[in-house]
Amino acid sequence: MGELDIHIGEILARNARLYPNDVALIERSPAEGKRREITWKQFDEQANQFANVLTQKGIKKGDKVIHLMMNSLEWLIAYFGIIRTGAWAVPLNFRFSGSDIKYCCEVAEPQCMVFSEEFIDRVTSIKDELPTVKNYIFVGKELPRYADPFERLLEMAPPTPSHIEIYYDDPCGLYFTSGTTGQPKPILLTHKNMICACITENHHHYQTKKDSFVLIPPLYHTGAKMHWFGSFIVGGKGILLKGIQPEWVLEAMSEEKATVIFLLVPWAQDILLKLDSGALKLKDYQLSQWRLMHIGAQPVPPSLIKHWKEYFPKMQYDTNYGLSESTGPGCVHLGIENEHKVGAIGLPGFNWEARIVDEEGNGVKKGDVGELVVRGDGVMREYYKNPEATVKALRNGWLYTGDMGRLDEDDFIYLVDRKKDLIISGGENVFPVEVEDFLHTLAGVKDVAAIGLPDERLGEIIGVIVEVAPGKTLTEEEVLKFCETLPKYKRPRKIFFGEVPRNPTGKIEKPKLRKKYIGMEEAFKI
Repeated sequence: MGELDIHIGEILARNARLYPNDVALIERSPAEGKRREITWKQFDEQANQFANVLTQKGIKKGDKVIHLMMNSLEWLIAYFGIIRTGAWAVPLNFRFSGSDIKYCCEVAEPQCMVFSEEFIDRVTSIKDELPTVKNYIFVGKELPRYADPFERLLEMAPPTPSHIEIYYDDPCGLYFTSGTTGQPKPILLTHKNMICACITENHHHYQTKKDSFVLIPPLYHTGAKMHWFGSFIVGGKGILLKGIQPEWVLEAMSEEKATVIFLLVPWAQDILLKLDSGALKLKDYQLSQWRLMHIGAQPVPPSLIKHWKEYFPKMQYDTNYGLSESTGPGCVHLGIENEHKVGAIGLPGFNWEARIVDEEGNGVKKGDVGELVVRGDGVMREYYKNPEATVKALRNGWLYTGDMGRLDEDDFIYLVDRKKDLIISGGENVFPVEVEDFLHTLAGVKDVAAIGLPDERLGEIIGVIVEVAPGKTLTEEEVLKFCETLPKYKRPRKIFFGEVPRNPTGKIEKPKLRKKYIGMEEAFKI
């Protein structure tokens, strides 16, 4: 089997032994003016209580528990309680519709569901179609008649460890992909994967017990928890911020004396826009202790980081690359010592390997575009119940990411785009991210997305959707004029103005844009 007790739940127990009275988690809800906190001892005991609740309800090792909640202290208490029973936590995207949730339940065949009040209507609408779910546990005030109350169950359960035998290689989580293309795929992750994420993240960002990490992205996604895991492994404080308004971010950094934050590109852009306009002033906040801002989950425009450093010249910066199949971030990262290479996603992460390969799996020459493949302890076990997709993604220990990239002369990896997002115009390959990065340097652009539009003569032409910054104006002529310095085959032929939709992890939802803009009569004109 494997070594006993080396699992993610044991890190929580160790923190409780070493730092019982230190604050472990803070939850800030600025819209409601609320703040809560718990110590490592309270966190550990409540996770044990929930594990005992589940055991009493018949949940055993290898069972699955659907976890459908918004970010909160209870989210993490429930998560660690689930995995301490040896069951698999199955966290779901909070944007999933009732039919999406039903599909995930059909795949996972869960015995129990833990959900919060935001999901009452969705769960109630499909409850009678979920034959495997025998128990519903509810976090919130308006208790549905078919569910048991989380808080009351916790109060009645003992805080003692459950003593379930859990091994390093045991599965612990089933994570469904974001579903930006087709149905979400279930990714099976193990305790080994989780420990890898802890070690890699800590090694990259040098977190210590003294660091305080502000956590904003949805916890159901690997990217959020796994960044915090770098602090978690050393007993560093985690701050759950419910809300992404720029002033709330700066208030959290200031009032909690936080040192590290992970942002998505749109959130960093929003902060800069308010600083530029004068709506936010740095002098109103205590930010001298803030040492690191890092970004991942999507291509990062170099112009954004240059702008950020104008306001925060001494702050460290890192780009992180990862995917759910690699247990979140870190399989490739820029490194805070490599800011001169902003624009690259970086080098293989700590204890990871990475290559750029052709269709046959052979390495390509430096500068040539190929598919990024990675290998390390964070690589998923499989796509659960999907052997065809597993065989396609996992080959000889390497994870084929579906992302296209190239190496520069110093072996730094640059992403050029998703394999499926490639635009072929007049026989030339155009990677949308190259056009998007270029247009991010145009004053007045808040966000931009490039897509291929059908064309009878060229096969595809490039269309861009431009989201204009608040208070700014741009015309189609201005955008086209700006693009005249691009090679002709990379120049957009059609400009649309509108919102650029992104999923909760920051990725542009290209299928939504294609659905909206392809088919518009003028999109086919050159």
